[in-house]
Amino acid sequence: MLAAVAVVLALVVAAWPAVAGALREQGAASVRDAVLRAAAQCCAVEGSYPHTLRHLEEHYGLTVNHDDYVVTYEAYASNVTPSVVVVPR
Repeated sequence: MLAAVAVVLALVVAAWPAVAGALREQGAASVRDAVLRAAAQCCAVEGSYPHTLRHLEEHYGLTVNHDDYVVTYEAYASNVTPSVVVVPR
């Protein structure tokens, strides 16, 4: 019985880095989706996409954990969906 518990524990410890990496990537995808949804909402309300991520944070309730994610937000024109890249730290 003790050997079975040790084997299960060893498997969990061995798999943890892969699981943690997958969770970070999934979190980054969720942040990107949230940024794009907020940008689309801004465009619908104001008639143009915002020029900065800060505008979304200040006026549309977007909250990004900048300690965990690096967000690159590039707005090319007011009528073009911005480019959003989110990378886990």
